Formats: sequence, structure tokens, C-alpha cells
Amino acid sequence: MPRRLVALYALTIFSSSFLLFEVQPLIAKIILPRFGGAAAVWLVCLLFFQTVLLLGYLYAHLLTSHLRSVVQRRIHAAALLASLFTLPILPRFSGNPTVAPELRVLFVLASAVGLPYFLLASTTPLLQAWSAQARASSSIYRYYALSNAGSLLALLSYPLFIEPYFSSSHQAMGWSFAYVFFAAVCALVAFSSLRQAGEAPQKLSAPGPDWKIQLLWVALAACGSALLLAITNHISQNIAPVPLLWIIPLTLYLLTFILCFESNIWYRRPLFLRLFAVAIGAMTYALSAQFSNLPLYVIIPLFCAGLFICCMVCHGELARLKPPVQSLTSFYLMCSFGGALGGVFVALLAPHVFSGFYELPIALGFCTLLVLLILRRDPESPLHKPGWNLPWSGALALSAVIICGLIFDAWSQSADTRTMVRNFYGVLRVRDEEIHTQQGGASRVIPYRRLVNGTITHGLQFLNPNLRDEPTTYYSRGSGVGLAFQAAASTHPLHVGAIGLGAGTIAAYGRSGDRFTFYEINPLVMRVANQDFSFLRDSAAEVSSVIGDARLSLEREAPQNFDLLIVDAFSGDAIPIHLLTREAFALYFRNLKPEGLLLVHISNSHLDLQPVVSAGAASAGREALLVDNGPDREQGIFRATWMIVGRGALFERLRAKNGKLDSRDARGWTDDYSSLLPILK
Repeated sequence: MPRRLVALYALTIFSSSFLLFEVQPLIAKIILPRFGGAAAVWLVCLLFFQTVLLLGYLYAHLLTSHLRSVVQRRIHAAALLASLFTLPILPRFSGNPTVAPELRVLFVLASAVGLPYFLLASTTPLLQAWSAQARASSSIYRYYALSNAGSLLALLSYPLFIEPYFSSSHQAMGWSFAYVFFAAVCALVAFSSLRQAGEAPQKLSAPGPDWKIQLLWVALAACGSALLLAITNHISQNIAPVPLLWIIPLTLYLLTFILCFESNIWYRRPLFLRLFAVAIGAMTYALSAQFSNLPLYVIIPLFCAGLFICCMVCHGELARLKPPVQSLTSFYLMCSFGGALGGVFVALLAPHVFSGFYELPIALGFCTLLVLLILRRDPESPLHKPGWNLPWSGALALSAVIICGLIFDAWSQSADTRTMVRNFYGVLRVRDEEIHTQQGGASRVIPYRRLVNGTITHGLQFLNPNLRDEPTTYYSRGSGVGLAFQAAASTHPLHVGAIGLGAGTIAAYGRSGDRFTFYEINPLVMRVANQDFSFLRDSAAEVSSVIGDARLSLEREAPQNFDLLIVDAFSGDAIPIHLLTREAFALYFRNLKPEGLLLVHISNSHLDLQPVVSAGAASAGREALLVDNGPDREQGIFRATWMIVGRGALFERLRAKNGKLDSRDARGWTDDYSSLLPILK
């Protein structure tokens, strides 16, 4: 094959993978607001991308296995032409997003980017097959490493260079133009290589590997995919909800593909198998309750290093089992099928089958058994010898210890939990705990009940009847929300709206004649608040609730004339950006009285949301106050930061006591533009 054509092949494969991974965060960000900003949206998006990747590989396999070269190219060129009519990639929404949200996410993605993504996904195996028709060589698999390098570059470039500087609509249009260029180059490659295909020394028609080998392809790919999603989920929800942290596991995952398929020098089996045993054991112990308080600088690198080592073993063994180029497309098909299976398990099955985050222990246990099986059947392995030799017995004993440890870790998740339930939006745990204090030399035990989602406390209630109606956590009487209620209490019966329910703590401020309306996207939160806590039923106010995304619900309703509207739907990296845009602020003040107050909870360890809220307040012609309060452990009070936005007499009274916030020069968020990078602490 001429060097010019080889370079054209490389450019097309690299650009297809770049566009493939550039569109993933782009389209996910566009649809995220429609589904309430839930972190699980990203997992369902990953499932969609893996499934369409499977379909693209199946298309490439069927095309190259059953049709003549010229017919293959004509069909693919026609599909590329048809995909241009689906551009630009701007999604269309319909229906209630809280009803079967997983299926609605999949439908929106399919209609917006389905065909272009499908053709991009088919490019690497299809062009490798065409290249192999012209020159059968094991170096063909280097194109796969090049493909993953393009994916990695796209993954890193999006949050650093694309998202901070371009609006979502401009990103979508720019990507669409780039896709048109790719489609033209891909069509050129197809017909430019037709003559070489006609002169090919051999066809891709040799018998494929037996079903046992193909099953191992599927299992190894599924194991890597499940570990990626499960560890990403565990880190972002159970360890540290840090924005953009998901980039690190995905980068390491792609890097293992690049190293293992670029050449055979990177995966040194004896070294990585020893590291694998250490990594599995370390992650097993790190999942246990006694190690849950390890510092972040220890636990996050531990799981990231564990993911890298496990994926190096999975993908290194996958590369060792890769077939001759005659079976190239079937190899990629089985690998993508395994990747999709891993995604289905973590993103779809686990939230509906399990009440807790059990998918990571299962994935680690499966990975351990799979590696043991591969070593047992490999003639080059010391575990291959028949009978109960020392290496085999030692490996079995170590595996048994690890699996027993994983089972114990999974059991311990629910052992000290009063209630544990799970759905698309995450895992909710209710625990009964105690505060031990010293008063006058005597110890005192204060029992309380706590609602936790991942690592974030969403409510705390004392079980003592004399204390149970006292507002706690972020809503104490000295917090921004407490001061606002005190200032407004002397006026008239209040109409209060609250976005985010938690345990219902805000209802403790309700008086006779007041009306409270809670907007909550997660129906399980509503169930837990009524079942395990008494704030709602003890409140003297009239309390009602609306299930669904708050912004969509407020858009459908007539103006509510709230005295206070409390926005408290933020936790960690799962920032519902659509609740902080200029359009959202305009909607809030449409539902507030002219002198009503908007209260925004911005407590966050990793993001400085103050300039974003200040910009939103300015866009609505309002001013903003910043109110901080310190913690008091014995009173169940957490450190909290609130911003109070408004104007008029009530706002002036609050400003006189708390001072005026100096607004910062910051680019506000809109429905079309937002970026977390400028506000990272």
C-alpha cells in the first residue's frame, strides 16, 4: 500500500476516534439539564456509546465478511451521505423526563447523534479490514492504538480547551462541520484503496478462533468496562464528588488500550500479574468500613492505580489473544460486545437489582476469577500444570480470601443501615447514630438519624422528642435560610418554595398559615423523608410536594408568588447547571413576589459558585448577600454558605445585618454556556 494511502488511513482513523470521544461529553452536557443534572445520566450515556460502538463493529464485520469490496465501499459511502442529513447534532426533547429516565436518555441520544456516532464507531475496524485486504500484517493492530490515542486527546481537550471557551450550540455546530470533513475524507479513502483491495494477496475469510477464545474476548472486555464504570461511580459518589474527576479513570482506561495494542513491550505479564494481586487486595481492603476514612490523597490514587493495573491485565491478555488479521472484525465485534455487557451491568442492571453499590465488589471478584481461569488454561503459565501444585493452590487460596473479603464488604454496606434504597439518582442510606458529649464531667449521648447520598449528608434529625423539630445541618437558625425566615416571620403567613427536599428539614420553620411546596426530582427521597423522618408531618405549615425536575415543573405552573424560594439541589460534582443559569434566575423571579427572596445554597468543597450566583442575580436586576455560618457538632449544625438574592425592604433589613456582597467579575452561565473549570477551587 502506498505511504500516502497509509497516512490517509491513519488520519481517518485518528479523526474518527477524536470526534467519537469529543461528542460524548458535548452531547451529555447538552441533555444533562433536561434530566435534572443527575450523575447517573453520564453512566447511561456511556452505556449508549458502548452499545452503538458494538453496532458499528457488527456493521463493519458483516460488511467485510459477506460483500465484495466495491459493494462495501458503496454502502458505506451512501451511509456517510445519509448521516449528513441528521446534522447538526442538537437534541430534541419530548415527554416527562422523570418517567423511565434511562430509556428517555437513550432515545434522545439516538435521535440526536445516533447515525453519525454509529459510522464513526465503525471506522476503525472497517478501515483496518480494508487495509488488511491489501497487506495482511500484525502491525494492522497498531491502528487500534492510534484510534485510542485520538480518543484520549479528545477526552483531555474538551474540558480544557473546548468547554470553557465555546457555548454548547457553537460546540455542536463546530463538531458537525468537523464531521462533514471526516465523512468526505472517509469516502475518499474508501474508493482510493479499491484498486489495492482488488490486488490483495488474501481475503478476510479464514476460519475464526473457536468459541472458547471468543468467550474470553467478551469476558476480558466486559471486565475492563465494568471496572471502569464501577470505579468511576465509586470514586465520584462514595469517596469524593469532585468535578471532572471522571476524566482520570477514563484516561487510564484508554491508556491501557494504547499501550497493550501499540506493541507487546508494554504488557510485561509477570510484573503486571504480581501488581494485579496487590491491586485487587488493596481495593478489597479499601472497600471495607474501617478504611472508609482514609485521606483522599491516598484512596483516590489507590483506586485509580488499581483500575490501571487491572485494565492493563485485561487488555494485555486481550492483546495476547488477538487473532490473525483474517479474524480482525470478529475480534473487535466480540470486544465491543463485552464492553457493552459491562456497561449494561453497571448502568442499567445494578441500579434496579441492587439496593447498594455492589457492582464494584462483583466486578473485582469476576476479574480475579477470570484472570485465574486464563492462567490455568495458558500453557506458558505456571498455573497450567495439572493437579494441585503449589502455585495453583496458592492462587486459589488468595482468590478465596479476596472474594470472601468482597462479600463481607458488600454485606457491611447494609449491616448498620436502617434504610437503603437505590434508583437512577443514586443510593440513599438512613442510619441511626449518636453524638457523645461531656457536660460537667458527665457523658451525654444524643441519638440522631441521618440521610446520606454517597458521601453527602442530606438531612439530620435528633430522635429526642424535645429536639427533633430543631432545624439542623445546613439549615440552622444561624444559617442564611434561618436568617431569612426570621426576617420574614414578622410579616404575614409565608408561601415558601424549596427546590430539593432531603429529609425535609426546612419544613421545621413552618408556622400555622404558612404554605410550603417542595420540588424533588427523586421519588425515593420523598418516600424516605416521609417514612424515616418527621419534619414534614410535624410541621405546622401546609406542606405539599411536586415530583420532577424543579425547573420544568415551575415552567409548567402559573406564577406561584413565593415569599421565599430556596434552591438547595447541589451536592459535589452533580451540579444541576440548569438551575444556575440566567434563564433559571428569570424563572425564579417570575415565581417570586416583587420583594421575595431567592436563597441559593452554595456550600461546596470543590467549586466556588459565588460568582455564578452573583452574575445570575445581576442578570435579574437583583443584589446578592453572602451568609456563612460555622459548624456546631453537638447541635448537629454543619458549616454552610448561602447567597440571598433580592431587593426591597426585606432584603435591605438582611443586608443591614450581614453586609453587602461585592460582586465579582465573572461570566455568568446560560442554558447555552457553562464551564466548571473557571470556578474550581
